[in-house]
Amino acid sequence: MVKRLSILGSTGSIGCNALLVVENYTDDLQVVYLTANKNSELLIRQALKFRPEGVVIVDESQAKTVENSLKKETIEVLTGREGLLEVAKRDNVDLVLNGIVGGAGMEPTLNAVKAGNNVALSNKESLVMAGDLITRASRKSGAEIYPVDSEHSAIWQCLRGEDISEVRKLILTGSGGPFRTRRLESFAAITAEEALKHPNWDMGAKITIDSATMMNKGLEVIEAYWLFNIPPEKIEIVIHPQSIIHSMVEFQDGSVKAQLGVPDMKIPIQYALSYPKHKFTKWESLDWNKVGELTFEKVDLMRFPSIQLAYAALERGGSAPAVLNVANETAVYRFLRGEINFTEIPMIVEEVCTKHTWKKHLNLDDLLDLESWTKAFVEAKQITV
Repeated sequence: MVKRLSILGSTGSIGCNALLVVENYTDDLQVVYLTANKNSELLIRQALKFRPEGVVIVDESQAKTVENSLKKETIEVLTGREGLLEVAKRDNVDLVLNGIVGGAGMEPTLNAVKAGNNVALSNKESLVMAGDLITRASRKSGAEIYPVDSEHSAIWQCLRGEDISEVRKLILTGSGGPFRTRRLESFAAITAEEALKHPNWDMGAKITIDSATMMNKGLEVIEAYWLFNIPPEKIEIVIHPQSIIHSMVEFQDGSVKAQLGVPDMKIPIQYALSYPKHKFTKWESLDWNKVGELTFEKVDLMRFPSIQLAYAALERGGSAPAVLNVANETAVYRFLRGEINFTEIPMIVEEVCTKHTWKKHLNLDDLLDLESWTKAFVEAKQITV
């Protein structure tokens, strides 16, 4: 049976890798919708190649370009944020892959789940910002969430067939990014160019900076809490520089299951798209004769304070994780624009988390208002680089 897909964020890293998977399984996977933020040229090429029923270009200044290029095709063209949210909730698909970067992906996830669509989720910000809303919506509609992040995919695979009550802890691995061994005194001088050079993974700019600050691990802790219903004290982070073990599960008897593989996002994407099957793949696999040592280190929280901020936000709950996420995202883009230095990212995040008006229960309007307030606060923060 052919699985019909919506791919949100098809021109980004996750979306492009997902389309490589689709190319290898054309008898099993069919693209129904593609969406992009600004990259109209790539979206047009993808549309002409995969022949979806519809596409969305969020940046309305690019709308005419897409419409004119596809006017001779039987492909519906939707535009703007409204078009994205509309496609996310259309239920003529079997699976929605959300590869959108940042907080912009939260509401499409919520729309998809409310419509009863299963979601292959790469957008960790969805559960960080709206874990309670999305979890309640999925219970009501019956929609399932399939994790795409390599760490959560690893845990998902390790938990298959297991009793969650027998889990002692989840162990999220992280490479430590490009600054694992750099002198801490020099962190303030880190440039965007240096921070964008991840040693193992090829990712988009925002996610790569999050890896350099290790905020990505903090966000993954919050995501794991919602995905697997595991309390924060049972979620641990360990540094694993080689990025071969993607995460582990330790059980009450002390046994540990780990999922290993080359650092290639096509593998967890393919598993989410073909779940519950591990299909034959042409991707690179581990060569055990070349793997060498697998090493592990304790996280240095002085070096990576963002991790503590994420745990604190999760413990506090309510509006705290959403503010953490939006403040970090906005601060990362300020760093990329050269407006603040590397060490000021977690400093700003901590200040916003402390100063915002905390609220225990949030609806979607609350979240959107909080997102606007947080962005404005961080953008207005006066710092001399």
